Amino acid sequence: MPSAEASRPTAAFAELRIEHDSLVVALVSDWSLKHPSPRFDDLVERSALARATITSISFQSVALGAWDSSLLIFLTQCQRFCDEHALEFDTAMLPEQIPRLLALARAVPEQIQTKPPDRAGLVTRLGEAALSWWSDGLAAIHFTGELAIAVSGLATRRVHMRWRAFWVVVETNSSGALPIVTLIALLVGVIIAFLGVVVLRRFGAGYYVSYLVGFGMLREMAALMTGIIIAGRTGAAFAAELGSMKITEEIDAYTTLGISPIEHLVLPRVLGVFVMMPLLIVYADFVGILGGMLVSATLLDLSLTQFLNGLLQAVTLSDALFGVFKGTIYGVIIGVAGCLKGLNGGSDASAVGRAATSAVVFGITLIILANAVIDWLAAVLDI
Repeated sequence: MPSAEASRPTAAFAELRIEHDSLVVALVSDWSLKHPSPRFDDLVERSALARATITSISFQSVALGAWDSSLLIFLTQCQRFCDEHALEFDTAMLPEQIPRLLALARAVPEQIQTKPPDRAGLVTRLGEAALSWWSDGLAAIHFTGELAIAVSGLATRRVHMRWRAFWVVVETNSSGALPIVTLIALLVGVIIAFLGVVVLRRFGAGYYVSYLVGFGMLREMAALMTGIIIAGRTGAAFAAELGSMKITEEIDAYTTLGISPIEHLVLPRVLGVFVMMPLLIVYADFVGILGGMLVSATLLDLSLTQFLNGLLQAVTLSDALFGVFKGTIYGVIIGVAGCLKGLNGGSDASAVGRAATSAVVFGITLIILANAVIDWLAAVLDI
């Protein structure tokens, strides 16, 4: 005589019958997504049951084998049928895990996927980009105006700055920035000296490498490379700090308490970078000239005295001050760019990363643009 396991159908099967005023659904065999399973609506239509006499739907799971999500799909169809026809859905005879899973499935509403909007045309995208740039420009002008008012208020003692935050910025941009500034300035001085040795030695003018190193470091490269380094280091830090404070609604809390975020958060950071940038430029000048001196002594057999004499003959104090002046402008740009992007960032989890990236790109772009404008003015004014 065959056993019950051998006689049970291998495919998912459901049998419908009426007992009194209830529709009984007998679940048979294994229910798996790997094999086709019946649909409840099709079973009801094929059975031609008199729905008018039915008040509930119940189940029988004695012959039910293994099951997975396919059975839950079938039971969800049964449940939807009961909702549409005002019938009672009786799950008393089902395995104890199934009612909890069905309740969990109904707790999350179905999401109707809408068709994604068509991509806008070229003119529309250009218009949206122009409006975005216009809005960003107005925000930058408004931010700069508020910062200028705060600086003037500090000069007239109408604004009280957090000096502790100012000294923290000064410390992090002095001792904290020295290692990377030292490395970059030394390498830049070495590169300029190598370039001068290769070019000038062809004309027998290797002695003038000190001219090139002096002019290159004092007027251009020390200020430019230090500004780029601080923009990537400090500008991104400012944007990340203020962006995090905006996400946690600390900026809104300051505004609610009547405390200006510009005076309390932005002013110490901008002034801290403004004060430290000229000192970093002077330090980078010395390190870069030292690197050029080492290359000249190695490849051209120039002594220290010869290198310094050639340097002092061509380079004047105004060249060094010109580079320091650039550094002060770059310091303001770095502080304003970092704080602006941090305060105007978004409110989602990825807003901090976008604000930091935008601050670095915006700051470096403005630094290079300012460098070009200052050099053009210096050439026009013969400085």
